[in-house]
Amino acid sequence: MNSTLGYGLILFGLACAVFAAVVGLYTGMTRRDGALPWVRGAMYAFSASMIGSNLVMVKALLEHDFSVKYVSQVGSRATPTIFTIVSLWSALEGSILFWGAIMGLYVLAFTLVYRKEHERYMLLTLGTIAAVATFFAFLIAGPANPWTAIPNPLSDGPGVNPLLQNHPLMIIHPPMLYLGYVGMTIPFGIAAGALLRGELGDAWLVPLRKWTLVPWLFLSIGIILGSWWAYAVLGWGGYWAWDPVENASFMPWLTATAFIHSTMVLERRKSLKLWTIALALGSFVLTLIGTFMTRSGVFNSVHSFTQSDIGPTFLVFIAIVIVFCIVLLTVRGHLLVAETNLATVASREGSILVNNLVFVAQTFTVLLGTTFPLVTEALQKKKISVGEPYFNTMALPGGLLMLFLMGVGPVLPWGQADPAVLKRQFTIPGIVGLATIAVCAALGYRGFMPLLAFGLAAFATVITLREMFLPAKQRMDEQKETAFVALFRSASRARRRFGGYVVHLGIVAIVVAIAASAAFKTHATGALKKGETLKVGAYLLRFDGLESGQAPHKTWTSANVSVISPDGTITAHHGEEAPRMNYYARSTDPIGSPSVQEMVFRDVYVSLLSYDPQAETASFNTWVFPLVGWIWYSIPLLILGTLIALWPQRKAAQKTSPSPEATVPAAAATGGNA
Repeated sequence: MNSTLGYGLILFGLACAVFAAVVGLYTGMTRRDGALPWVRGAMYAFSASMIGSNLVMVKALLEHDFSVKYVSQVGSRATPTIFTIVSLWSALEGSILFWGAIMGLYVLAFTLVYRKEHERYMLLTLGTIAAVATFFAFLIAGPANPWTAIPNPLSDGPGVNPLLQNHPLMIIHPPMLYLGYVGMTIPFGIAAGALLRGELGDAWLVPLRKWTLVPWLFLSIGIILGSWWAYAVLGWGGYWAWDPVENASFMPWLTATAFIHSTMVLERRKSLKLWTIALALGSFVLTLIGTFMTRSGVFNSVHSFTQSDIGPTFLVFIAIVIVFCIVLLTVRGHLLVAETNLATVASREGSILVNNLVFVAQTFTVLLGTTFPLVTEALQKKKISVGEPYFNTMALPGGLLMLFLMGVGPVLPWGQADPAVLKRQFTIPGIVGLATIAVCAALGYRGFMPLLAFGLAAFATVITLREMFLPAKQRMDEQKETAFVALFRSASRARRRFGGYVVHLGIVAIVVAIAASAAFKTHATGALKKGETLKVGAYLLRFDGLESGQAPHKTWTSANVSVISPDGTITAHHGEEAPRMNYYARSTDPIGSPSVQEMVFRDVYVSLLSYDPQAETASFNTWVFPLVGWIWYSIPLLILGTLIALWPQRKAAQKTSPSPEATVPAAAATGGNA
């Protein structure tokens, strides 16, 4: 019953997507706008079918219906309920099915939001989105079908991958990445639809920017949560290893960030048009490449949980999309003529352009390092590896340059800059940056790159805070408002600007945390008998003995430890809070879980390597990571800043200005307002 219903919904969704794609693209190109209600209806039906099929799969998982192929692969009666639900996206077929549900949610939200707006763009936009939806619906119905019925099912299954049920972060991390990946389909559809129609007016740029910000936020959260999971679960003493799948999520984040900045130049100066649209299209292509890396089985990665046969199908689709984008930009590129020229690099638009070039260079660096081993193996039958030294050497200078531009950009004016004004604006932030470097060096911190990172972070922070609060100070002086009222009103009137600065503060926190935790960590390893201690930095680790336990889906053995601070304070970690080895029926090897004592300015990280219950000994890997928690603490800043930037203006204020749609002349197709 579940198999029939679930697969039937997928086939219905596929039919709706095909209908919407064919009708939307054909009638959009022939300017027959009367078909829009039919296309909208088909997209609503597609959304309902995809979401419905996922709900049926969750029902099958909870009922332990092992007659369903996917349930027989990942289900188990011993798995806790929450991880049974999480198993929906734990393997190839389920992850593609879940992709369909996320696609359905985005399509539903986008179609509802603009059901009465931008009608002349919607046919081609929805048609393009439906074409992408058709491909993924085809994958679910064919090569990645999770609904195959098993005639004589077993009474139990192997359970979900142990790595996916070893930490609560895996409940949140994959959906965040999916919301980021899949969400890039919407700006891709907007950009492609506008190019296909031959009109790129200001009205359509606002949805393009907003619907890029949404998946950008989810992608940011997903990347950070993924690094937190690697840190808190894998026990290797790190959070980012330039793993191919980590890189797969990082690349579209870089280009989407470049796009978000580039839209400011496009809206304010009517330039960088072709570049901006190319970034929107490229970000979607990179999400497809990222999905291919994650689910094709071509790349070896701890994050890549599946080996599959969908790789060739995905490559064909990626090739089609790339060709489509190149042809579209070539044919319609003449519409994207800049209305103003870049006068100087020492301007707001100049700094954003340099910023964009750095982002794209970083993307190319990561893409080259990730794919080069595969290309070499395919052409020369020789295996090579590109590891952290390459990525750190190539990416670090670009990262510091981006941090510098984050501080410089907000100070520079649009157009020509006055050198005297710039000197005055940069004096105090520059002094603070240099003072920060001097203080850190005096405290004993060494290393050119980390000290430069701290100095640039201080430089950028001073400028960001000044730009955030200067309008509020002016309101306090001129209108005698309280600090809170002035800040609220000034932020409300420039929400994109204020929200962007909040996000910048989050990014600065991440940079400082990475620099500190990478350059100034301390490490110790050793085997201890019960009662012995191991020194790591200024802390002592005491081994207090072994403890074992059992849960329905696993057994575990932990090494009880006490962490003794420099002031003599003792923090004990016992049972499942201690570093431990988890044993799952599906896994032949134990899955380790470290113990992390989290503090504001440092973490004490303890990983259990091995143990001997007879001799009551255990071997440990221990680290002290300064400021590493600031990486995760940045998430609220990223969320808050993005929500502020996305928050709509009050309708009363909107009614005082003409409709954005009305500002686009009918001659836009000739390039006059492109």
